[in-house]
Amino acid sequence: MPSFHHPDAPDAQGQFGPYGGRYLPETLIPTLDHLERTYREIREDDGFWSEYRALLADYVGRPSPLFHARALSDALGGARLFLKREDLNHTGAHKINNCLGQVLLARRMGKRRIIAETGAGQHGVATATVCALYGLPCVIFMGAVDVARQADNVARMKMLGAEVRTVNQGSATLKEAMNAAIRDWIAHPDETYYLLGTGAGPHPYPWIVREFQKVIGQETRKQLLDQTGQLPDAMIACVGGGSNAMGFFHPFLDEPGVRLYGIEAGGHGLHTAQHAASLGQGRMGVLHGCCSYYLQDEDGQIANAHSISAGLDYPGVGPEHALLRDTARVTYASVTDAQAVDAFRWLTRLQGIIPALESAHALAYARELAPTMGTDQILVVCLSGRGDKDLKTVQQFEETSP
Repeated sequence: MPSFHHPDAPDAQGQFGPYGGRYLPETLIPTLDHLERTYREIREDDGFWSEYRALLADYVGRPSPLFHARALSDALGGARLFLKREDLNHTGAHKINNCLGQVLLARRMGKRRIIAETGAGQHGVATATVCALYGLPCVIFMGAVDVARQADNVARMKMLGAEVRTVNQGSATLKEAMNAAIRDWIAHPDETYYLLGTGAGPHPYPWIVREFQKVIGQETRKQLLDQTGQLPDAMIACVGGGSNAMGFFHPFLDEPGVRLYGIEAGGHGLHTAQHAASLGQGRMGVLHGCCSYYLQDEDGQIANAHSISAGLDYPGVGPEHALLRDTARVTYASVTDAQAVDAFRWLTRLQGIIPALESAHALAYARELAPTMGTDQILVVCLSGRGDKDLKTVQQFEETSP
């Protein structure tokens, strides 16, 4: 692969190449300006980062382990397969890394009310958790479909003190939850902090979320060098909005020998309209304040997405992923619902680890890639979350599949 340099930060317009920016009502621009100023200030504030790192260690439980999955490696042949265990974080996913950082930002800005959107519920749980830690009121917007299929996480959010507002419009999934959160934010811009959960949305959110999530890749790099003395040959992560993947990939983007794979939700197959493969099947557009790749109909209207995984059920992707697709630094592929469920069962039975359905998409692709690699090579998968929340969904899928 030729030498490659990915921009470490967005340009003055808040863009990564042609993607990103701010496409929101003028009432929110002062709020976004305030957020960007505060974030630029804390980037140089050792006290902020000391507090953040201490919380990651003592509250979240970082560093999360890097596990050599020997049974999977033996079953597949080829590369040695490692799992970055974000499922072992407090609250059960990578989302807590970002939520802690953003709530510290919100407090620095003087905001005293937190709102958030959630699909699979993991970001909602992490947001509610951090708000409980700091005694902040918290409102979580969640689509009605996701409220039903992620009932356990809804119960956890309420137990933590959050108000969960069910959104019934449209497909009643993550896109509509984000719409509702933005409407609330527009109505209450002064006192409210919108804790956005993925690497999408208006500038500076994609940048901020990636910076709080890149601890995943930084740890992976150090742990793998400590364990094996070498960098990975390939890395795989699932991609919805794209926060776990950007955090995992970013410390390796300028390493030409490390192949990177982002796996989208193929749903019922890309030959159908029932999928969430924005990078594979979408085109440039604007949604939720951000220019990127989105699923659209012939008239340019945002199309509904589908995935068995609530966290991947979004019709778009963050702007950095769009640029990485165009530059071909990351290879993007898709995995169907059926393949993800099969990989879910496979890891559970062979290693005693129940993965989130989101993570199972990355695992399914690893099953295809690992056998094509040499036994001296290393493949690392980001296990972005645990699958307790998905047991009923998997059981229902298996009961109704032919």
